[in-house]
Amino acid sequence: MPTRREQILAAAAELFARHGFHGVGIDEIGAAVGVSGPALYRHFRSKDAMLGEMLTSISEVLLTGGQERRDASEPAGVLGELVRFHVDFALDNPSLITVQERNLGNLTEPDRRRVRALQRRYVEVWVQAIRDTAPAVGEPTARAAAHAVFGLINSTPHSRHLGRDGMATMLREMALGALARTQVGEPSDLSPAG
Repeated sequence: MPTRREQILAAAAELFARHGFHGVGIDEIGAAVGVSGPALYRHFRSKDAMLGEMLTSISEVLLTGGQERRDASEPAGVLGELVRFHVDFALDNPSLITVQERNLGNLTEPDRRRVRALQRRYVEVWVQAIRDTAPAVGEPTARAAAHAVFGLINSTPHSRHLGRDGMATMLREMALGALARTQVGEPSDLSPAG
């Protein structure tokens, strides 16, 4: 059962995703969890602190999950496990993905630095997995490919046309297909013919 703090963060994520960080007041978040707005200050010092914890937590979960899959899989299987993990996270947490995409600029400077540092470490897990699978792929190409795949997978909050399983299958296949194509060579080798 989620703690009160987790309930507040989940409600805030839903509201921030729907109305934007600045479009939601503390009273609305309180009402969503059945308390007065000021009662939230027992759990968080401010709405900014809620957003900071929310986005830091997302980045920590992704980094930890990525590292666990890297450490538990054979090199050839790491990329597939990373794709599966990220797809599942995005499909199971669409509000968090939306908040992360739209609200990084609303973080306080210390929170923004922390989130960015965690995100960079997560990207590096992917870069290493891509290069382990295809050593000829340069680091800049691997980094660009990782970001492109994140963009594909993180678009899921905006794509509600298939059920969860159908969406998961499609996203995994598309992500792995894009990564396989990247492994053919550097971007200049990938330009369309003719």
